[in-house]
Amino acid sequence: MKKSPFFTIIVVSYNAGDKLFNTLESIRKQTFSDYRVLIKDGMSTDGSIEKLKAQYEPGALKDARGKRFALAESCDNGIYHAMNIAVGYIRDEDETSEEPGYVYFLNCGDLFSSENVLKDVHDFIADRNSRKGTTIPAIYYGDIYDCSSSSKVASNPVIDDFACYRNVPSHQACFYDVRLMLNNPFDLKYRVRADYEQFLRCFYIDRADTVFMPLTVADYEGGGYSDQNKKISEQERREIIGKYLDRSRIRKYDLLRVLTLSGLRTHLASSKITAGAYNAIKNAVYTARNRNKHKE
Repeated sequence: MKKSPFFTIIVVSYNAGDKLFNTLESIRKQTFSDYRVLIKDGMSTDGSIEKLKAQYEPGALKDARGKRFALAESCDNGIYHAMNIAVGYIRDEDETSEEPGYVYFLNCGDLFSSENVLKDVHDFIADRNSRKGTTIPAIYYGDIYDCSSSSKVASNPVIDDFACYRNVPSHQACFYDVRLMLNNPFDLKYRVRADYEQFLRCFYIDRADTVFMPLTVADYEGGGYSDQNKKISEQERREIIGKYLDRSRIRKYDLLRVLTLSGLRTHLASSKITAGAYNAIKNAVYTARNRNKHKE
């Protein structure tokens, strides 16, 4: 049995230019050092990978043990397929590890919110594991900062049916037990919400623990594929939630969604003018809910 890196950070790129290097630098500056970075590139033609090889000297992903940065270059069918390919490279190594590691996806253009994010997440996970053990795989998640709206986006500290119906924590906020990632590849039938479906599958099928961490994990660039394809995103969300919740609960939550002015709230959350105030109120509500949870 061997010890794998505590964190495996997967960065997917394709003609990302300087965004790739901004993201990698935010990783390199972390004060916690027990991590590795797997870069999956879709055969970029913008010169970014040649620059990457010269600056970081990454090892080839298949035989990069001991390397901090590793690179795989191959064609893929999009971001979720690329993520699956990257996870596949760690299967043989991590299935024989003496303890579970954690997988985190950081997209090109997104950054860790501070130099201590990995240290703070490690300390939180290590403390909980020492008390609770690691028998049940867990998803640890925090908040993100949305650069497009210049505001912090709070995650719901309690994941239940209604939280899953409305939305789950941002993918950039989540650290997955590697066992969950190996057992639950992204379903490639979903073009923009495969990460949402995967979260629900881990929660409902694998019965993963979901554990909120009171810290901001990443500065999210915003304007991603799901933001640009809202109609497809909503269609996929409806299909996905129908796989995991019965019709009676969906109808109840649909009504609650209308009564609580979901459309207006979405507009307030996405506008630079109102996002700060809206997310501050949302954060206060979630903070109170988290405090009440710990009192129980």
